[in-house]
Amino acid sequence: MPLSHDHIRTTVETYLARHPHEHEQLGALLHALERPTDIASRSTFTGHVTCGAIVLDPLGRVLHVLHLASGKVLLPGGHAEPSDESLAGTALRELHEETGIPAQAITLWPGYETVPFDIDIHDIDANQGKGEPGHQHFDLRFLFRLHTTNEVEVMLQEEEVGGIEWRPVDKAASPSLREKLLKLPLQVKPETANASALIYNDRGEYLLHLRDYLPGEIWEPGMWSLLGGGREPQDVTLEHTVRRELHEEAGLHIADLAPFGTEEATDDAGRTVPIAIYAGRWNGDPRDLHLTEGVMLAWFAPGDLDRLRIAATTRDLVRRHAASRSANTAPRSGLASHEERRPASPHGTVLNVIGVHLYLERPDRTVLLGLRHPNSKFAPSTWHVLAGHCEQENAIACLIREAQEEADLRIRRQDVELVHVIHHIDKAGDRPRMGLFFRARTWSGEPELREPDKCTQWKFWDPAALPDNLVSYARVAIGKIQNGELYSETGWPA
Repeated sequence: MPLSHDHIRTTVETYLARHPHEHEQLGALLHALERPTDIASRSTFTGHVTCGAIVLDPLGRVLHVLHLASGKVLLPGGHAEPSDESLAGTALRELHEETGIPAQAITLWPGYETVPFDIDIHDIDANQGKGEPGHQHFDLRFLFRLHTTNEVEVMLQEEEVGGIEWRPVDKAASPSLREKLLKLPLQVKPETANASALIYNDRGEYLLHLRDYLPGEIWEPGMWSLLGGGREPQDVTLEHTVRRELHEEAGLHIADLAPFGTEEATDDAGRTVPIAIYAGRWNGDPRDLHLTEGVMLAWFAPGDLDRLRIAATTRDLVRRHAASRSANTAPRSGLASHEERRPASPHGTVLNVIGVHLYLERPDRTVLLGLRHPNSKFAPSTWHVLAGHCEQENAIACLIREAQEEADLRIRRQDVELVHVIHHIDKAGDRPRMGLFFRARTWSGEPELREPDKCTQWKFWDPAALPDNLVSYARVAIGKIQNGELYSETGWPA
Protein backbone atom coordinates (compact mmCIF):
# COMPACT_ATOMS: atom_id res chain seq x y z
CA MET A 1 0.00 0.00 0.00
CA PRO A 2 1.21 3.60 -0.48
CA LEU A 3 3.15 5.11 2.41
CA SER A 4 0.73 6.91 4.69
CA HIS A 5 0.91 10.60 5.54
CA ASP A 6 0.93 9.69 9.25
CA HIS A 7 3.88 7.32 8.79
CA ILE A 8 5.91 10.06 7.09
CA ARG A 9 4.88 12.71 9.62
CA THR A 10 5.76 10.47 12.59
CA THR A 11 9.14 9.64 11.07
CA VAL A 12 9.97 13.30 10.51
CA GLU A 13 8.82 14.27 14.01
CA THR A 14 10.99 11.51 15.51
CA TYR A 15 13.98 12.79 13.53
CA LEU A 16 13.40 16.38 14.68
CA ALA A 17 13.20 15.23 18.28
CA ARG A 18 16.85 14.20 17.83
CA HIS A 19 17.78 17.26 15.75
CA PRO A 20 15.58 20.13 17.04
CA HIS A 21 17.98 22.72 15.55
CA GLU A 22 16.94 21.57 12.05
CA HIS A 23 13.32 22.76 12.32
CA GLU A 24 14.00 25.91 10.35
CA GLN A 25 15.99 24.31 7.53
CA LEU A 26 13.30 21.62 7.12
CA GLY A 27 10.50 24.21 7.03
CA ALA A 28 9.51 23.36 3.44
CA LEU A 29 9.05 19.69 4.40
CA LEU A 30 6.99 20.60 7.47
CA HIS A 31 4.78 22.90 5.37
CA ALA A 32 4.31 20.10 2.81
CA LEU A 33 3.18 17.75 5.57
CA GLU A 34 0.42 20.23 6.43
CA ARG A 35 -1.01 20.04 2.90
CA PRO A 36 -3.53 17.31 1.93
CA THR A 37 -1.46 16.23 -1.10
CA ASP A 38 0.21 12.80 -1.34
CA ILE A 39 3.73 13.72 -0.29
CA ALA A 40 5.00 10.22 -1.18
CA SER A 41 3.91 10.51 -4.84
CA ARG A 42 6.46 11.50 -7.46
CA SER A 43 3.67 13.38 -9.28
CA THR A 44 3.18 15.81 -6.37
CA PHE A 45 5.24 18.69 -7.73
CA THR A 46 4.76 20.93 -4.71
CA GLY A 47 7.49 18.70 -3.29
CA HIS A 48 7.65 15.01 -2.47
CA VAL A 49 9.59 12.51 -0.37
CA THR A 50 12.46 10.40 -1.66
CA CYS A 51 14.53 7.91 0.35
CA GLY A 52 18.28 7.42 0.30
CA ALA A 53 20.52 4.61 1.56
CA ILE A 54 23.69 5.53 3.45
CA VAL A 55 25.75 2.32 3.37
CA LEU A 56 28.92 2.14 5.48
CA ASP A 57 31.36 -0.75 5.07
CA PRO A 58 33.56 -2.09 7.93
CA LEU A 59 36.40 0.17 6.71
CA GLY A 60 34.31 3.25 7.35
CA ARG A 61 33.64 4.10 3.70
CA VAL A 62 30.29 5.31 2.41
CA LEU A 63 28.75 4.06 -0.85
CA HIS A 64 28.05 6.49 -3.72
CA VAL A 65 26.68 5.92 -7.21
CA LEU A 66 27.17 7.84 -10.44
CA HIS A 67 23.68 9.05 -11.36
CA LEU A 68 23.51 9.17 -15.16
CA ALA A 69 20.59 11.59 -15.49
CA SER A 70 22.28 14.30 -13.43
CA GLY A 71 25.90 13.32 -14.01
CA LYS A 72 26.47 13.63 -10.24
CA VAL A 73 27.91 11.24 -7.67
CA LEU A 74 25.12 10.72 -5.12
CA LEU A 75 23.81 8.31 -2.52
CA PRO A 76 21.69 5.42 -3.82
CA GLY A 77 17.99 6.15 -3.49
CA GLY A 78 14.86 7.29 -5.21
CA HIS A 79 11.08 7.59 -5.19
CA ALA A 80 8.60 5.58 -3.17
CA GLU A 81 6.41 2.98 -4.83
CA PRO A 82 2.83 2.05 -3.83
CA SER A 83 4.08 -1.37 -2.69
CA ASP A 84 6.57 0.11 -0.18
CA GLU A 85 5.52 -0.44 3.42
CA SER A 86 8.05 1.84 5.12
CA LEU A 87 10.47 4.65 4.31
CA ALA A 88 13.48 2.53 5.28
CA GLY A 89 12.05 -0.20 3.04
CA THR A 90 11.96 2.28 0.14
CA ALA A 91 15.66 3.08 0.68
CA LEU A 92 16.51 -0.62 0.84
CA ARG A 93 14.57 -1.42 -2.35
CA GLU A 94 16.19 1.46 -4.24
CA LEU A 95 19.65 0.34 -3.08
CA HIS A 96 19.05 -3.17 -4.39
CA GLU A 97 17.57 -1.96 -7.69
CA GLU A 98 20.43 0.47 -8.38
CA THR A 99 23.38 -1.65 -7.19
CA GLY A 100 22.17 -5.23 -6.85
CA ILE A 101 23.41 -5.37 -3.23
CA PRO A 102 21.07 -7.89 -1.54
CA ALA A 103 19.11 -7.08 1.60
CA GLN A 104 20.88 -9.92 3.41
CA ALA A 105 24.26 -8.15 3.07
CA ILE A 106 23.24 -5.12 5.14
CA THR A 107 21.29 -4.12 8.25
CA LEU A 108 20.02 -0.83 9.54
CA TRP A 109 22.50 0.85 11.89
CA PRO A 110 21.73 0.21 15.58
CA GLY A 111 19.68 3.07 16.97
CA TYR A 112 18.50 4.16 13.53
CA GLU A 113 16.10 1.33 12.68
CA THR A 114 13.03 3.59 12.44
CA VAL A 115 14.45 7.11 12.08
CA PRO A 116 16.50 8.70 9.28
CA PHE A 117 20.15 9.49 9.93
CA ASP A 118 19.87 12.65 7.82
CA ILE A 119 17.20 14.63 5.94
CA ASP A 120 18.14 16.82 3.00
CA ILE A 121 16.03 19.16 0.83
CA HIS A 122 17.24 19.91 -2.67
CA ASP A 123 15.84 21.43 -5.85
CA ILE A 124 15.13 19.36 -8.97
CA ASP A 125 15.25 21.08 -12.35
CA ALA A 126 12.28 20.93 -14.74
CA ASN A 127 12.31 18.00 -17.15
CA GLN A 128 10.50 18.95 -20.36
CA GLY A 129 10.89 15.45 -21.79
CA LYS A 130 8.83 14.01 -18.95
CA GLY A 131 6.58 17.04 -18.61
CA GLU A 132 7.76 17.63 -15.05
CA PRO A 133 8.11 21.15 -13.63
CA GLY A 134 10.86 22.12 -11.23
CA HIS A 135 10.18 20.86 -7.72
CA GLN A 136 11.83 19.81 -4.46
CA HIS A 137 12.90 16.44 -3.12
CA PHE A 138 12.61 15.83 0.62
CA ASP A 139 15.28 13.14 0.92
CA LEU A 140 15.04 10.95 4.03
CA ARG A 141 18.34 9.07 4.33
CA PHE A 142 18.61 5.83 6.29
CA LEU A 143 21.89 4.45 7.64
CA PHE A 144 22.89 0.85 6.86
CA ARG A 145 26.00 -1.19 7.69
CA LEU A 146 27.60 -3.65 5.27
CA HIS A 147 28.48 -6.97 6.92
CA THR A 148 31.58 -7.98 4.99
CA THR A 149 35.00 -6.51 4.27
CA ASN A 150 35.16 -8.53 1.05
CA GLU A 151 34.32 -6.77 -2.18
CA VAL A 152 30.58 -7.01 -2.55
CA GLU A 153 29.23 -8.10 -5.92
CA VAL A 154 27.17 -5.41 -7.64
CA MET A 155 24.74 -5.47 -10.55
CA LEU A 156 24.17 -1.91 -11.72
CA GLN A 157 20.85 -0.59 -13.00
CA GLU A 158 22.42 0.38 -16.31
CA GLU A 159 19.76 2.85 -17.44
CA GLU A 160 20.23 4.95 -14.29
CA VAL A 161 23.61 4.15 -12.70
CA GLY A 162 27.04 4.46 -14.35
CA GLY A 163 29.16 3.05 -11.52
CA ILE A 164 29.78 2.95 -7.77
CA GLU A 165 32.39 4.53 -5.53
CA TRP A 166 33.30 3.89 -1.89
CA ARG A 167 34.42 7.18 -0.32
CA PRO A 168 35.89 7.98 3.11
CA VAL A 169 33.26 9.68 5.24
CA ASP A 170 35.12 13.00 5.10
CA LYS A 171 34.67 12.91 1.32
CA ALA A 172 30.91 12.20 1.38
CA ALA A 173 29.14 14.15 -1.37
CA SER A 174 26.58 15.73 0.98
CA PRO A 175 27.92 18.35 3.43
CA SER A 176 25.12 17.78 5.98
CA LEU A 177 25.69 14.04 5.86
CA ARG A 178 29.47 14.43 6.05
CA GLU A 179 29.17 16.40 9.29
CA LYS A 180 27.00 13.74 10.94
CA LEU A 181 29.12 10.80 9.73
CA LEU A 182 32.30 12.32 11.14
CA LYS A 183 30.67 12.27 14.60
CA LEU A 184 29.45 8.67 14.28
CA PRO A 185 31.36 5.98 16.23
CA LEU A 186 32.09 3.49 13.46
CA GLN A 187 32.97 0.57 15.75
CA VAL A 188 29.49 -0.26 16.96
CA LYS A 189 28.62 -3.82 17.90
CA PRO A 190 25.24 -5.13 16.75
CA GLU A 191 22.68 -4.70 19.52
CA THR A 192 19.86 -6.95 20.58
CA ALA A 193 16.78 -5.17 19.27
CA ASN A 194 13.11 -5.69 19.97
CA ALA A 195 9.93 -4.58 18.25
CA SER A 196 6.24 -4.75 19.21
CA ALA A 197 2.94 -4.01 17.49
CA LEU A 198 0.40 -1.55 18.88
CA ILE A 199 -2.73 -2.82 17.11
CA TYR A 200 -5.98 -0.84 17.38
CA ASN A 201 -9.45 -1.00 15.82
CA ASP A 202 -12.02 1.56 14.75
CA ARG A 203 -13.86 1.20 18.06
CA GLY A 204 -10.83 2.66 19.89
CA GLU A 205 -9.78 -0.68 21.39
CA TYR A 206 -6.29 -2.21 21.55
CA LEU A 207 -5.24 -5.82 20.98
CA LEU A 208 -3.38 -7.31 23.95
CA HIS A 209 -1.68 -10.68 24.40
CA LEU A 210 -1.89 -12.64 27.66
CA ARG A 211 1.48 -14.31 28.24
CA ASP A 212 1.89 -17.82 29.69
CA TYR A 213 2.56 -17.89 33.42
CA LEU A 214 5.98 -19.52 33.24
CA PRO A 215 8.26 -17.64 35.65
CA GLY A 216 11.92 -17.90 34.71
CA GLU A 217 11.11 -19.05 31.17
CA ILE A 218 9.47 -16.03 29.60
CA TRP A 219 9.58 -12.29 30.16
CA GLU A 220 6.67 -10.75 32.13
CA PRO A 221 4.89 -14.09 32.78
CA GLY A 222 1.13 -13.95 33.15
CA MET A 223 0.91 -10.30 32.08
CA TRP A 224 -0.99 -8.61 29.29
CA SER A 225 1.38 -7.19 26.67
CA LEU A 226 1.80 -6.26 23.01
CA LEU A 227 2.61 -8.87 20.38
CA GLY A 228 6.23 -8.77 19.31
CA GLY A 229 9.71 -10.05 20.03
CA GLY A 230 13.43 -9.84 19.36
CA ARG A 231 15.25 -9.39 16.08
CA GLU A 232 16.59 -12.51 14.41
CA PRO A 233 19.49 -12.72 11.92
CA GLN A 234 17.21 -12.80 8.87
CA ASP A 235 15.45 -9.54 9.87
CA VAL A 236 16.87 -6.66 7.87
CA THR A 237 14.86 -4.03 9.76
CA LEU A 238 12.85 -3.91 12.98
CA GLU A 239 9.75 -3.64 10.82
CA HIS A 240 10.65 -7.06 9.41
CA THR A 241 11.02 -8.25 13.01
CA VAL A 242 7.57 -7.13 14.11
CA ARG A 243 5.90 -8.45 10.94
CA ARG A 244 7.59 -11.82 11.35
CA GLU A 245 6.57 -12.01 15.01
CA LEU A 246 2.93 -11.18 14.18
CA HIS A 247 2.89 -13.93 11.58
CA GLU A 248 4.61 -16.50 13.81
CA GLU A 249 2.65 -15.76 16.98
CA ALA A 250 -0.83 -15.23 15.54
CA GLY A 251 -0.82 -15.67 11.74
CA LEU A 252 -1.57 -11.95 11.55
CA HIS A 253 -0.65 -9.49 8.78
CA ILE A 254 -1.21 -5.75 9.27
CA ALA A 255 -0.92 -3.84 6.00
CA ASP A 256 -0.28 -0.33 7.32
CA LEU A 257 2.15 -0.68 10.24
CA ALA A 258 3.99 2.57 10.92
CA PRO A 259 6.59 3.52 13.57
CA PHE A 260 5.01 5.18 16.61
CA GLY A 261 7.77 5.44 19.20
CA THR A 262 9.98 3.54 21.63
CA GLU A 263 8.99 1.86 24.89
CA GLU A 264 11.62 1.57 27.60
CA ALA A 265 11.13 -1.75 29.37
CA THR A 266 13.12 -3.44 32.15
CA ASP A 267 14.20 -7.07 31.86
CA ASP A 268 14.60 -9.60 34.70
CA ALA A 269 18.19 -8.49 35.28
CA GLY A 270 17.10 -4.87 35.76
CA ARG A 271 18.52 -3.66 32.44
CA THR A 272 16.68 -1.10 30.35
CA VAL A 273 15.59 -2.58 27.01
CA PRO A 274 14.39 -0.28 24.19
CA ILE A 275 11.49 -1.66 22.15
CA ALA A 276 10.53 -0.09 18.81
CA ILE A 277 6.74 0.28 18.61
CA TYR A 278 4.88 0.00 15.30
CA ALA A 279 1.20 0.97 15.21
CA GLY A 280 -1.39 -0.43 12.81
CA ARG A 281 -5.15 -0.79 12.44
CA TRP A 282 -6.98 -4.13 12.29
CA ASN A 283 -10.69 -4.79 12.72
CA GLY A 284 -10.82 -8.57 12.94
CA ASP A 285 -11.90 -10.99 15.65
CA PRO A 286 -8.89 -12.31 17.64
CA ARG A 287 -10.77 -15.56 18.24
CA ASP A 288 -10.27 -16.36 14.56
CA LEU A 289 -6.47 -16.16 14.85
CA HIS A 290 -4.20 -19.16 15.36
CA LEU A 291 -2.24 -18.27 18.50
CA THR A 292 1.03 -20.19 18.85
CA GLU A 293 2.35 -18.50 22.02
CA GLY A 294 0.62 -17.31 25.17
CA VAL A 295 -2.90 -17.86 26.48
CA MET A 296 -5.18 -15.56 24.48
CA LEU A 297 -5.66 -12.31 22.56
CA ALA A 298 -8.40 -9.80 23.38
CA TRP A 299 -9.52 -6.23 22.67
CA PHE A 300 -9.44 -3.68 25.52
CA ALA A 301 -10.45 -0.03 25.76
CA PRO A 302 -7.73 2.27 27.19
CA GLY A 303 -9.94 3.01 30.20
CA ASP A 304 -10.00 -0.69 31.17
CA LEU A 305 -6.25 -1.14 31.44
CA ASP A 306 -6.12 -0.40 35.19
CA ARG A 307 -8.05 -3.64 35.73
CA LEU A 308 -5.33 -5.71 34.04
CA ARG A 309 -1.95 -7.04 35.13
CA ILE A 310 0.05 -4.96 32.66
CA ALA A 311 3.36 -3.08 32.68
CA ALA A 312 2.94 0.63 33.42
CA THR A 313 5.01 1.51 30.36
CA THR A 314 2.68 -0.52 28.10
CA ARG A 315 -0.42 1.02 29.69
CA ASP A 316 0.94 4.54 29.25
CA LEU A 317 1.97 3.79 25.66
CA VAL A 318 -1.55 2.64 24.74
CA ARG A 319 -3.14 5.69 26.35
CA ARG A 320 -0.67 8.05 24.66
CA HIS A 321 -1.50 6.54 21.28
CA ALA A 322 -5.24 6.74 21.99
CA ALA A 323 -4.87 10.42 22.91
CA SER A 324 -2.98 11.14 19.70
CA ARG A 325 -5.71 9.44 17.64
CA SER A 326 -8.41 11.47 19.40
CA ALA A 327 -6.53 14.68 18.64
CA ASN A 328 -6.10 13.75 14.98
CA THR A 329 -9.74 12.73 14.46
CA ALA A 330 -11.49 15.45 16.49
CA PRO A 331 -14.23 17.32 14.57
CA ARG A 332 -13.14 20.68 13.18
CA SER A 333 -16.37 22.37 14.30
CA GLY A 334 -18.72 22.19 17.26
CA LEU A 335 -21.08 19.78 15.51
CA ALA A 336 -19.80 16.48 14.16
CA SER A 337 -20.87 15.53 10.66
CA HIS A 338 -23.34 12.70 10.04
CA GLU A 339 -20.40 10.50 9.03
CA GLU A 340 -18.58 11.25 12.31
CA ARG A 341 -21.70 10.54 14.43
CA ARG A 342 -22.42 7.21 12.75
CA PRO A 343 -21.77 4.24 15.09
CA ALA A 344 -19.10 1.76 14.03
CA SER A 345 -20.09 -1.46 12.34
CA PRO A 346 -19.64 -4.72 14.34
CA HIS A 347 -16.05 -5.13 13.19
CA GLY A 348 -15.27 -1.50 12.35
CA THR A 349 -14.66 0.14 9.01
CA VAL A 350 -11.72 -1.04 6.90
CA LEU A 351 -10.34 1.19 4.17
CA ASN A 352 -10.00 -0.65 0.87
CA VAL A 353 -7.13 -0.11 -1.57
CA ILE A 354 -8.33 1.07 -4.99
CA GLY A 355 -6.43 -0.25 -8.01
CA VAL A 356 -7.03 0.62 -11.66
CA HIS A 357 -6.42 -1.87 -14.48
CA LEU A 358 -6.25 -1.41 -18.23
CA TYR A 359 -8.13 -3.97 -20.33
CA LEU A 360 -6.57 -3.22 -23.72
CA GLU A 361 -8.06 -5.35 -26.48
CA ARG A 362 -6.97 -5.29 -30.12
CA PRO A 363 -9.44 -5.84 -33.00
CA ASP A 364 -8.29 -9.48 -33.12
CA ARG A 365 -9.56 -9.78 -29.50
CA THR A 366 -6.07 -10.32 -28.03
CA VAL A 367 -5.44 -8.65 -24.64
CA LEU A 368 -2.34 -6.78 -23.45
CA LEU A 369 -0.37 -8.28 -20.54
CA GLY A 370 2.98 -7.35 -19.02
CA LEU A 371 5.56 -9.70 -17.46
CA ARG A 372 6.52 -8.33 -14.04
CA HIS A 373 10.19 -8.00 -13.11
CA PRO A 374 11.72 -10.92 -11.15
CA ASN A 375 12.51 -8.53 -8.27
CA SER A 376 8.95 -7.19 -8.02
CA LYS A 377 7.57 -7.30 -4.49
CA PHE A 378 4.15 -8.26 -5.88
CA ALA A 379 3.85 -11.21 -8.28
CA PRO A 380 7.47 -11.43 -9.51
CA SER A 381 7.97 -13.08 -12.94
CA THR A 382 4.20 -13.18 -13.39
CA TRP A 383 1.98 -11.77 -16.15
CA HIS A 384 -0.49 -9.05 -15.25
CA VAL A 385 -2.56 -6.36 -16.91
CA LEU A 386 -1.22 -2.81 -16.81
CA ALA A 387 -2.26 -1.54 -13.37
CA GLY A 388 -1.54 0.89 -10.56
CA HIS A 389 -2.85 2.35 -7.31
CA CYS A 390 -4.77 5.61 -7.18
CA GLU A 391 -2.79 8.49 -5.73
CA GLN A 392 -4.35 11.93 -5.05
CA GLU A 393 -6.43 11.61 -8.24
CA ASN A 394 -9.58 10.07 -9.65
CA ALA A 395 -9.54 6.55 -11.07
CA ILE A 396 -9.60 7.46 -14.78
CA ALA A 397 -6.86 10.05 -14.33
CA CYS A 398 -4.81 7.34 -12.62
CA LEU A 399 -5.42 4.94 -15.52
CA ILE A 400 -4.35 7.53 -18.11
CA ARG A 401 -1.22 8.39 -16.10
CA GLU A 402 -0.21 4.75 -15.52
CA ALA A 403 -0.71 3.86 -19.20
CA GLN A 404 1.66 6.61 -20.28
CA GLU A 405 4.22 6.09 -17.50
CA GLU A 406 4.44 2.31 -17.88
CA ALA A 407 3.90 1.75 -21.62
CA ASP A 408 3.83 5.15 -23.39
CA LEU A 409 0.19 4.60 -24.36
CA ARG A 410 -1.92 7.75 -24.74
CA ILE A 411 -5.57 7.42 -23.81
CA ARG A 412 -8.30 10.06 -23.71
CA ARG A 413 -10.88 10.17 -20.93
CA GLN A 414 -13.80 10.03 -23.36
CA ASP A 415 -12.45 6.75 -24.79
CA VAL A 416 -12.51 4.91 -21.45
CA GLU A 417 -15.32 2.69 -20.15
CA LEU A 418 -15.65 0.62 -16.97
CA VAL A 419 -16.00 -3.07 -17.85
CA HIS A 420 -15.49 -4.91 -14.55
CA VAL A 421 -15.09 -4.46 -10.78
CA ILE A 422 -13.45 -7.20 -8.69
CA HIS A 423 -13.43 -7.10 -4.90
CA HIS A 424 -10.56 -9.32 -3.80
CA ILE A 425 -8.41 -10.23 -0.81
CA ASP A 426 -5.29 -12.38 -0.65
CA LYS A 427 -5.97 -13.99 2.74
CA ALA A 428 -7.94 -13.34 5.92
CA GLY A 429 -6.71 -10.21 7.71
CA ASP A 430 -5.16 -8.62 4.61
CA ARG A 431 -6.26 -5.22 3.33
CA PRO A 432 -9.25 -5.68 0.96
CA ARG A 433 -8.77 -4.35 -2.57
CA MET A 434 -11.21 -3.04 -5.14
CA GLY A 435 -9.93 -3.56 -8.68
CA LEU A 436 -11.46 -1.35 -11.39
CA PHE A 437 -10.96 -2.67 -14.94
CA PHE A 438 -11.33 -0.09 -17.71
CA ARG A 439 -11.42 -0.72 -21.45
CA ALA A 440 -9.83 1.81 -23.78
CA ARG A 441 -11.96 1.85 -26.94
CA THR A 442 -9.18 3.65 -28.82
CA TRP A 443 -5.63 4.72 -27.97
CA SER A 444 -2.45 5.91 -29.63
CA GLY A 445 1.02 4.38 -29.46
CA GLU A 446 2.38 0.87 -29.16
CA PRO A 447 3.37 -0.62 -25.77
CA GLU A 448 6.94 0.28 -24.82
CA LEU A 449 8.99 -0.68 -21.78
CA ARG A 450 9.06 2.66 -19.98
CA GLU A 451 9.77 1.13 -16.55
CA PRO A 452 11.98 -1.93 -17.17
CA ASP A 453 12.61 -2.31 -13.44
CA LYS A 454 8.92 -3.18 -13.06
CA CYS A 455 7.92 -4.80 -16.36
CA THR A 456 10.25 -6.74 -18.67
CA GLN A 457 7.90 -7.49 -21.58
CA TRP A 458 4.57 -6.44 -23.12
CA LYS A 459 2.63 -8.96 -25.18
CA PHE A 460 -0.92 -9.40 -26.55
CA TRP A 461 -2.48 -12.75 -25.58
CA ASP A 462 -5.45 -14.73 -26.81
CA PRO A 463 -7.96 -14.78 -23.88
CA ALA A 464 -8.54 -18.47 -24.63
CA ALA A 465 -4.83 -19.25 -24.17
CA LEU A 466 -3.64 -17.03 -21.33
CA PRO A 467 -0.25 -17.79 -19.70
CA ASP A 468 -0.18 -20.15 -16.73
CA ASN A 469 1.75 -17.66 -14.59
CA LEU A 470 -0.95 -14.97 -14.64
CA VAL A 471 -2.07 -13.06 -11.54
CA SER A 472 -5.07 -15.04 -10.33
CA TYR A 473 -7.56 -12.19 -9.89
CA ALA A 474 -6.60 -10.78 -13.31
CA ARG A 475 -7.44 -14.17 -14.86
CA VAL A 476 -10.84 -14.11 -13.14
CA ALA A 477 -11.55 -10.54 -14.27
CA ILE A 478 -10.59 -11.22 -17.90
CA GLY A 479 -12.92 -14.23 -17.97
CA LYS A 480 -15.77 -12.19 -16.51
CA ILE A 481 -15.20 -9.38 -19.02
CA GLN A 482 -15.34 -11.92 -21.85
CA ASN A 483 -18.71 -13.07 -20.46
CA GLY A 484 -20.02 -9.51 -20.07
CA GLU A 485 -20.18 -9.73 -16.26
CA LEU A 486 -19.62 -6.46 -14.40
CA TYR A 487 -18.76 -7.66 -10.88
CA SER A 488 -16.91 -10.53 -9.15
CA GLU A 489 -15.23 -11.44 -5.85
CA THR A 490 -12.19 -13.58 -5.05
CA GLY A 491 -10.33 -14.65 -1.91
CA TRP A 492 -13.18 -14.05 0.53
CA PRO A 493 -14.16 -16.82 2.98
CA ALA A 494 -17.12 -18.85 1.79
